[in-house]
Amino acid sequence: MECCRRATPGTLLLFLAFLLLSSRTARSEEDRDGLWDAWGPWSECSRTCGGGASYSLRRCLSSKSCEGRNIRYRTCSNVDCPPEAGDFRAQQCSAHNDVKHHGQFYEWLPVSNDPDNPCSLKCQAKGTALVVELAPKVLDGTRCYTESLDMCISGLCQIVGCDHQLGSTVKEDNCGVCNGDGSTCRLVRGQYKSQLSATKSDDAVVAIPYGSRHVRLVLKGPDHLYLETKTLQGAKGENSLSSTGTFLVDNSSVDFQKFPDKEILRMAGPLTADFIVKIRNSGSSDSTVQFIFYQPIIHRWRETDFFPCSATCGGGYQLTSAECYDLRSNRVVADQYCHYYPENIKPKPKLQECNLDPCPASDGYKQIMPYDLYHPLPRWEATPWTACSSSCGGGIQSRAVSCVEEDIQGHVTSVEEWKCMYTPKMPIAQPCNIFDCPKWLAQEWSPCTVTCGQGLRYRVVLCIDHRGMHTGGCSPKTKPHIKEECIIPTPCYKPKEKLPVEAKLPWFKQAQELEEGAAVSEEPSFIPEAWSACTVTCGVGTQVRIVRCQVLLSFSQSVADLPVDECEGPKPASQRACYAGPCSGEIPEFNPDETDGLFGGLQDVDELYDWEYEGFTKCSESCGGGVQEAVVSCLNKQTQEPADENLCVTSRRPPQLLKSCNLDPCPARSGIDSAWKACKVLCQ
Repeated sequence: MECCRRATPGTLLLFLAFLLLSSRTARSEEDRDGLWDAWGPWSECSRTCGGGASYSLRRCLSSKSCEGRNIRYRTCSNVDCPPEAGDFRAQQCSAHNDVKHHGQFYEWLPVSNDPDNPCSLKCQAKGTALVVELAPKVLDGTRCYTESLDMCISGLCQIVGCDHQLGSTVKEDNCGVCNGDGSTCRLVRGQYKSQLSATKSDDAVVAIPYGSRHVRLVLKGPDHLYLETKTLQGAKGENSLSSTGTFLVDNSSVDFQKFPDKEILRMAGPLTADFIVKIRNSGSSDSTVQFIFYQPIIHRWRETDFFPCSATCGGGYQLTSAECYDLRSNRVVADQYCHYYPENIKPKPKLQECNLDPCPASDGYKQIMPYDLYHPLPRWEATPWTACSSSCGGGIQSRAVSCVEEDIQGHVTSVEEWKCMYTPKMPIAQPCNIFDCPKWLAQEWSPCTVTCGQGLRYRVVLCIDHRGMHTGGCSPKTKPHIKEECIIPTPCYKPKEKLPVEAKLPWFKQAQELEEGAAVSEEPSFIPEAWSACTVTCGVGTQVRIVRCQVLLSFSQSVADLPVDECEGPKPASQRACYAGPCSGEIPEFNPDETDGLFGGLQDVDELYDWEYEGFTKCSESCGGGVQEAVVSCLNKQTQEPADENLCVTSRRPPQLLKSCNLDPCPARSGIDSAWKACKVLCQ
């Protein structure tokens, strides 16, 4: 068969050419399109530490020029150099110390952060102003700028992210975490004003803990800044900061600037010790220090390993927990340290089953129950809710929640809370009685008590709860007033005759009764009981009543008596004078000296009697329009019996009240018009 013929030399060459072409087409898309050879191995790193560069080469397989570059770079040796290694750019400058420049040896120091050409090797002769470009390019891996990871490669500044990758734009957050979200530190800022004292020559401004970053302090005034430090090993130090410059304090770089009227201190960090910034008083006026820095959150939660299994066989459970860890001392501390930082979120415990193998049975047989029935998981158990802290308007009630475990016999015992943390803990507090508190509701005003001139009007004020029911509990201090003055713009006329007419108004009595009552509220207040009967049947006697300091307990809705000093305001009188009418038909004469011993004295006697309208006189005319005058009488307010007018206060006598009456025209006399009568209008 033809397929089994021996291959000729020409056929073998064609086959090898086909294999070579196939291997080349199997390369990457870029290689096929550009006809590039495969990339070569990476070169040795340009540095052994501190971040260097390595390159890889490839060659063009086409007779024509290939598109793209024949060299590529990557970062390498991204580990910190030891402190004694020194600056990489400084090493390159010092390499020229044994080479004469214009016939003279110099000790060369690096010139960094050149904005025009950061990748040239510019050096300055020590002790002179001579700056020379000793090489057009620095070695690959040299930092373009001192405060950046960007590096020089083949004389060009290449962007390097905090992940040490070329071309990466990833940056550190303010906490120093690459591509972080700023959650591992907190911003601290504030202001301090010095307090001069004859016995106090210095004062602490702020303590800046280990690991802080981006520290900046500005002192304005005559005083001076200085630093105290304490390392994690307990070593203490002090730096007076007497002149402008950059100093190394406990391996932390400190940039200090001194001006005639202010001082500026900067530390990029992270600080390698605890710093205490202090000021020395040296002027006659106070100084002000403004500071800002990012403080690391040195206590963080970390998850523990699983605890031992709760059972040795037959199925149990085990949980993880969370512990508060001190990042500085590398040890576990109390949970309160982690709770101090609100940014810390405690991880939830994890739960898993364990030791699921059946337990050995003494009789050779044992029924294996389902795991959740044979060994129930711990659970949260709560006590009943407490009474609400407020009877209305929104209060709080609480309860105790604990973790319990039930054994096979059904016995329930309390256990550690971590055993229940696999499920959310039940709330221990909740709002209650969120409905509105009772409020005063004022009804419509009554008509004015007069038809002309000045009088009074009344209204009924009720305490209404959230359901619209009449109840108690409203504060007497906020109760709207139930009476006010009113004016009727109608002229009043003086009557001729007086004839009592009954005209008692029902709404006046209702409003008066509501005003006299006193309800117990949630605020301690004086609650008087009813007055006793007068001690005499005629003349002046006394009445007594009990006045208690009481409060309404919202929990039990019961009234409790309190000491008198718990109630604010004046205590209502518990004794007063009373008058039961004249004895033997005579009007008694009151002696102020005799009544001073009674609470209120004559003032109470005056308040016992008051003027009231008792009706109207008969109309002055039977037709054609007349007037009536309200009859004013002095009454005993307790018995409503008429009393002598001398017992009522003259200054409180109500104004004269007139109204028109019999307005119908009079009938004509036998067709003959009668003469006009004399005008009876009286001017007031």
